[in-house]
Amino acid sequence: MGVREGFEELYGTAPEGVWAAPGRVNLIGEYTDFNEGFVMPLALPHTAVAAVSRRSDGVLRLHSADIEGPIVELDVDALEPLTNTSWAAYPAGVVWVLREAGHAIAGADVHLASTVPTGAGLSSSAALEVVTALALNDLYELGLSGPELAIIAQRAENDFVGVPCGVMDQTASACCTEGHAVHLDCRDLSIRQIPFDLPAHGLELLVVDTRVKHALGDGAYAERREGCEEGARQLGVSHLRDVAYEELDAALARLSDERVRRYVRHVVSDDHRVERVVALLDAGDVRAIGPVLTDGHASLRDDLRISCPELDLVVDTANSSGALGARMTGGGFGGSAIVLAEASDKDTIAKAIEEAFAAAGFTAPRVFPAVPSAGARRLA
Repeated sequence: MGVREGFEELYGTAPEGVWAAPGRVNLIGEYTDFNEGFVMPLALPHTAVAAVSRRSDGVLRLHSADIEGPIVELDVDALEPLTNTSWAAYPAGVVWVLREAGHAIAGADVHLASTVPTGAGLSSSAALEVVTALALNDLYELGLSGPELAIIAQRAENDFVGVPCGVMDQTASACCTEGHAVHLDCRDLSIRQIPFDLPAHGLELLVVDTRVKHALGDGAYAERREGCEEGARQLGVSHLRDVAYEELDAALARLSDERVRRYVRHVVSDDHRVERVVALLDAGDVRAIGPVLTDGHASLRDDLRISCPELDLVVDTANSSGALGARMTGGGFGGSAIVLAEASDKDTIAKAIEEAFAAAGFTAPRVFPAVPSAGARRLA
């Protein structure tokens, strides 16, 4: 059953419209966004889809086709941050942020369904937030741009849900275009669409979902963010973005805390890796980004320490089986890795990863292509 039909069955009337917003994979640039650095995500074909109608009585009704349970009914005047720990906090948080910003959202009926894998580091939560924000933007004629909707969605996750994420995931969901990766400057939020047409080069980017669930609300993410902020304080800069890569060694020598030093080294070097990937793609040398991805994984594993045995096995197996490069992507502690491969080698590499997981006694991974896809849009 589609979301339109589901909406009609739930609420007894047709929705005013249907919208979609994608999940994402991040090609390069991890834990750099809240340091006002650079990231380079691309949208997936997997989307959260929402059928939505306005209400005028202050009632917000939310339902998900993917989660067992009744309609969640909330009073928009009574929405309070950090009080809802269910999936409904993501769309409800968007309503709260819009109202806090002075937009007269008087309620809505929402029915959602998503093909973005949850817990896989592919931004299923951002897709829920962005699709809700876009639908309300259209229905209430708020006139907000894609980047503005991304900030609304980020504030929902930061202030209402309580996860201190940067703006990358929401920007990717709101602003990506088909066949491109987005080069996002997280300081001024400027966006550049970078052509990323892998089939034209005989290449494919695989996503390997390890099936190891991660939850960023468990404190490990916040601890690393705090460590980065402490590093910036000790170095006398507002954010680690301001530490030049050429001055990294000198900066590290000024830090006495080994944990902070590792975090600073990762962020400054990963910002540099984003710039290297942009330069290589601009030059048309797509294959050469492979080793940069693998370098990024080593940094995430050794300096930031957010990998896990399953992610490391994906990267090691892919690279020993002929991949051009691989790295974990997303918040870490599970979730997914990406693998850049010759299209002719993809099946061999996927099979090797699956066999390695079986030999290690791990849950079988899910492997699928990452096709650079369109951002949030109205479907009907």
